[in-house]
Amino acid sequence: MIFESLSEKLQSAMKNLRGKGKLTEEDVDVAMREVRLALLEADVNFRVVRNFVKSVKERATDAEVMESLTPGQTVVKIVNEELSTLMGDKEEKLKLDGKRPIVIMLCGLQGAGKTTHTAKLAQFLKKQNHSPLLVATDIYRPAAIHQLQVVGKQVDVPVFEMGTDTSPVTIAKEGVERAKRNGNSVVLIDTAGRLHVDETLMEELQSMKAEVRPQEILLVVDAMTGQDAVTVSESFNEALDITGVILTKLDGDTRGGAALSIRAVTKKPIKFIGVGEKLDQLEVFHPDRMAQRILGMGDVMTLIEKAEASIDKQKALELEEKMRKNTFTFDDFLDQLNQMRNLGPLENLIGMIPGVDQKALKGINVDEKDIKRVEAMILSMTKEERQNPDIINPSRKNRIAKGSGVDVGQLNKLLKQFKEMKKMMKQFSGMEKKMKRKGGMKMPFFR
Repeated sequence: MIFESLSEKLQSAMKNLRGKGKLTEEDVDVAMREVRLALLEADVNFRVVRNFVKSVKERATDAEVMESLTPGQTVVKIVNEELSTLMGDKEEKLKLDGKRPIVIMLCGLQGAGKTTHTAKLAQFLKKQNHSPLLVATDIYRPAAIHQLQVVGKQVDVPVFEMGTDTSPVTIAKEGVERAKRNGNSVVLIDTAGRLHVDETLMEELQSMKAEVRPQEILLVVDAMTGQDAVTVSESFNEALDITGVILTKLDGDTRGGAALSIRAVTKKPIKFIGVGEKLDQLEVFHPDRMAQRILGMGDVMTLIEKAEASIDKQKALELEEKMRKNTFTFDDFLDQLNQMRNLGPLENLIGMIPGVDQKALKGINVDEKDIKRVEAMILSMTKEERQNPDIINPSRKNRIAKGSGVDVGQLNKLLKQFKEMKKMMKQFSGMEKKMKRKGGMKMPFFR
């Protein structure tokens, strides 16, 4: 999970403060030592840690805080606010106003995920009614152009390329001209990277910047490289004056040091975070929401936004009606399974639910293979069996199990769980009817 290790340690330190009716300076000192250690272990830049702890301590030991009715809760609020400030206070949106096409350069080292995130950003912009054009200027890395074409096709966005014999600066310039002729509103330039920062790379990027005058220069950084990510960000910012950062592989970085250090060191915002390999797993970075997640306060807003973007409202209404009438089938179950998949990995969603004990859930792993196995069992049923599972006798079970590559025991378990789920839905529906007769409130589930 994102920030798993850091989140555990900070929540532990804050829990000790919350439980106290009154605080002393010694209580705050002990908590701040734990916070300092947690941040350093999370690979946060030591200067950032020093300034953060100093700022929290100064605010936390203020007489008004210490004498308040809930000093422990107030200190937790201060830590939350300072964490949010550390990462930028509020989201920083892309600059998409001005003369079309808007030009966005993506730069960074090899392996950070530039090409993939160029396509992810294109898909994000398409959802905002933009018509992007991808431009392939990485003429050095083998198959880089082909990779951009592949991901471009997956998100249904055109790719402009001129092969490997033309200079990247010329390709970028011609790409912008093509966008003007074709009416594309945004140009996303996938630039070359290196294994390390070098003079040749920077000179090429500086020339490209001077030629196409991008409104945005986004640095793509691998979160899992920790302090190296901060060093790389400093170097690119000095050479190009970047406008923002896309932090990739954040789902694989349980420490989170890069996310907490980059803004403080470069003074440039993290605009997006990559939270998975799929091309729709790009999120706008909200510092305040991320601070809440780190401290175990959840992130309800992001959860709601994900649900609104992923769940078909008409299907949700149809599902509600089927639940009322107790006509929920395996076809409906399969449809719900696919919609839930669109929300992203379950372990990431858990961190957005306020009050959920992350430590208690540690080790719980929802394997995509398990979901595919369930899907295979349902798809191996006939239409009649999916509509009415009660007709599935031993011979039908053997056929379904064989067709889906599972044993009969696994199929029996699925059938039992489905039966129990339908029973529970019926109870909910019955409770709602009783409440209606008594003139009570409707159950939230059936709003």
